[in-house]
Amino acid sequence: MNRRVRVSNVDPGYLNKNAKALFLFESILIILSMAIIDDVMCYLLKHYRESLDVARDNVYVALLFVVAVQLISLSLGLYSKNSREEFKGIYQRICLGFLLATCFTILFFQISVSNWIGMMPIIVAATLTFFILCYLRYQLLHLVVCHSIKRRVLVLGSGKRASVIESRTRREADRRQFDIHAYIKSPGDEPDMIKRDKVVELTESLSDYILNHHIEQVVVAYDERRNNLPVGELTKCKLKGVKVVDILTFIENETGQIAIDLLYPDWIIYSEKFGGSDKFKSVCHWAFNSVIAVAVATFGIPIMIIAIIAIKIEDGIKAPVFYLQTRIGAGGRYFKIIKLRSMTIDAEKNGATWAEKNDSRITKVGQVIRQYRIDELPQLLNVLKGDMGFVGPRPERPEFVEQLASSIPFYNERHHVKPGLTGWAQIRYPYGASQNDAFEKLKFDFYYIKNRSYLFDLFILLRTTEIILFSRGVR
Repeated sequence: MNRRVRVSNVDPGYLNKNAKALFLFESILIILSMAIIDDVMCYLLKHYRESLDVARDNVYVALLFVVAVQLISLSLGLYSKNSREEFKGIYQRICLGFLLATCFTILFFQISVSNWIGMMPIIVAATLTFFILCYLRYQLLHLVVCHSIKRRVLVLGSGKRASVIESRTRREADRRQFDIHAYIKSPGDEPDMIKRDKVVELTESLSDYILNHHIEQVVVAYDERRNNLPVGELTKCKLKGVKVVDILTFIENETGQIAIDLLYPDWIIYSEKFGGSDKFKSVCHWAFNSVIAVAVATFGIPIMIIAIIAIKIEDGIKAPVFYLQTRIGAGGRYFKIIKLRSMTIDAEKNGATWAEKNDSRITKVGQVIRQYRIDELPQLLNVLKGDMGFVGPRPERPEFVEQLASSIPFYNERHHVKPGLTGWAQIRYPYGASQNDAFEKLKFDFYYIKNRSYLFDLFILLRTTEIILFSRGVR
């Protein structure tokens, strides 16, 4: 019997099919657990009749609780496709999510129903549901994800292009969704490029090999495709339900980045997302970002005032607080970015230089405000002015752009969209402080440009919370 497997096309790495299913399942599980445990608690407390109205209200409270838990879980990366966290890290994130959501729900409940007996079922239900969810995640991590639902992938080619798959997915966490069955040798491939995975030579037809070994996805990664591509064999497999993709699509799906080093100009030409936006979309984008900027400013302004006082105390009352720096935005246009000063006043007396780890130019107050991204808050003004969005590639300095554009292919293509306060590269890659880092971050920037949407922007904003809370990628 032939095995028919359905695998989606380009599936944005921020919320893939398995993550969506897990998100939905856990949401239903939390609602059911809260409802059942709440009813049991009301019965045990013998206040069921008196608390009937409260129990009805608790249905809405349970819905509020699950929304709070799942939004916090998204922001903490619990549904990230390429999460490298072991169970301890997952447990800590679930614990933090439930704690914050429970506090929020109790505050809401106390405002709407001032009855401590009515709050007890919520506390108990949230606690027991937490342990249920932890057990579920433990089983998924050690039994299902690692063994049962991986799809079998066959790579056509074993040369330089194919080796990109091995190098980009070298960690076990990178391969939680798939298993590389083998690389197939092909004429024209650069030899000895695959170091770890299995390489085989075909002794039967490609279609027979694929069907006999229950291959679910084929990745075309020949160094030389001319006269090598077995169109008839691949067509036969595709009609049997086997997914066939090229290496660019595979890398995009599995790593959340675009393989710039494998890119060809036609890819950009035929990609619908690489183009300018019309005026209506531009206005909607500005309005979307402005609403978020005003909301963040409501909470951010008091924090900025405290930071300003701290800077003055450390450096003196006459010391400048804000720092203006020229950056390049959409369309290559220059604009002035606004930041709270986190370095010494004469930090760039010798010219523009990359920030380094444990940089001596950073002040004591600067270390704190950089750690929690407080120095970026004045850029809300740049968002309101339309120079930046909340989400997008980080704007670079002209001195660095000139240098990077001359050595990194397609670098200037990132200027087709507005730069952002945060971005896909910022949550997926550590702080960039070199030309090589800029090249790696460009791969994520291209992925964002190709797959950008309001949902993707909201997801990035939520994940930025994790960056701030756990102080990742700071220099």
